[in-house]
Parts: sequence; C-alpha cells; structure tokens
Amino acid sequence: MIDQTSLWRVVRVEDANFPAFYRLIWQSHVAEFSDLSEAEALACMRAVTAIEKVLLSALRPTKINLATLGNVVPHLHWHVIARFDWDSHFPNPVWGAALRELAQPAQARLALSLQELDARVAAALQKLGAGLN
Repeated sequence: MIDQTSLWRVVRVEDANFPAFYRLIWQSHVAEFSDLSEAEALACMRAVTAIEKVLLSALRPTKINLATLGNVVPHLHWHVIARFDWDSHFPNPVWGAALRELAQPAQARLALSLQELDARVAAALQKLGAGLN
C-alpha cells in the first residue's frame, strides 16, 4: 500500500514489464466514475493527477496511460502507468501484445528505485491534505 484515505487507496502493481504502474482503488463499492458525487470525483482526479505528475517529473516517460476499465472487476479503480518508447509493448497498450523483449529488466531502466518512486507518490498524495477524506 502506498497511501490511503477514507475515499481511496493506492497500490503499485507488481508487473516486471511495467514497474511504474499504480492503481487507485475507490474504497466504497461503485462501478462507474459517474457514480461519485462531484466532490468525490474531484478528490479522485486530484489523486490520479498527483500520481501522474510524480511519474512525469521523476521518470520522464514517453507517455502516461490512464485507464478505468472495470470489465473484469466492476469496482471503480484507475490505472496510472508510466510508459516508455523502450518498453516491451510500446506503443501497444499494456494489455496488448508485446512487441519486443528487453535486454535488461524494465525496473533497471528507471531513473530511480521503486522504493524512492513509491515514497514520492506517497508524499504527493499526502500533500493533497485531509480535505480529501
């Protein structure tokens, strides 16, 4: 667990191909983003944006992918994924077909350790403040 409030929790997904892959999971059971109140939707997107900004500044990825699918698990959650032109699937989605094998693990190519990245994400989320609870 990276951080949590009464509204959401954030975890880093353990995926060797995509080490900078975070998931924001809404605490109460709702299936759709539109099920949230205006204040909840704002709090949710502020948290998603905070994660995105950390990934952009810390890793300088080629692109950030944001997704909220819920086809398999109909519970509101957002995927926030740093993508790189060198990753195994780029430009395909992470759920698509791999286009290449990496000579070295993806994690080794990141600009900082996952522990440091997690700490930066947690700090950014905590700066959002108690107003999001």
